[in-house]
Amino acid sequence: MATPFKLYIACWSLAVLVALLVFRRQPAACAIGRRAYWRFLAEPWKLATFAAGAALITGVAPYTGDPTWDHIDGFFMSVLCYATAPWVVAVLFLAAQGRAVWREVYVAICTWLFAASWSYDIYLVWRDGDYPLTWLANLFASSLIYLCAGLFWNLEWRPGRGVIFSFMRAGWPSRPQAAAPARLILYAAVLALPAVAAVAIFFV
Repeated sequence: MATPFKLYIACWSLAVLVALLVFRRQPAACAIGRRAYWRFLAEPWKLATFAAGAALITGVAPYTGDPTWDHIDGFFMSVLCYATAPWVVAVLFLAAQGRAVWREVYVAICTWLFAASWSYDIYLVWRDGDYPLTWLANLFASSLIYLCAGLFWNLEWRPGRGVIFSFMRAGWPSRPQAAAPARLILYAAVLALPAVAAVAIFFV
């Protein structure tokens, strides 16, 4: 493996280690470290769409013709995306409004990069013995899907406001007061397009 890639691994590994230490010091300072976030993710429609999406991506991965995509990375990247993307997108939205602390923002950014790119990279280094040539393309493609997934699982309907993102209301990540998944279908379909296209493009 080329020296620049070894240096890159060392740098992002250090960034992830620091993020873990920051999180470990005050887990409750990050929404992902609170029970409310996991209850938020446990809404039936979110669990159902995650299960369907993960099964599709994991199942078709070896048949796409992409040698870097198999059952293993298809599965763990799906899990990481579901578990972290709704929180990461919310934190970045709140940060843009000046309502997030730097610790959580740093941990969220490292989590995004690890879930969408670095986990894929290091798995392929372990599997194939070299850094994947597709690492940069994957970084951009997976980040787009990750962003859309984070928005997708933050969709909710509120009486008097209609469809919004959960992080736009006070009390996030508490569960929405009204469960109305049928009202979200059109918006959810639009946000699901990048993930669907990422699979479909290999079969066109």
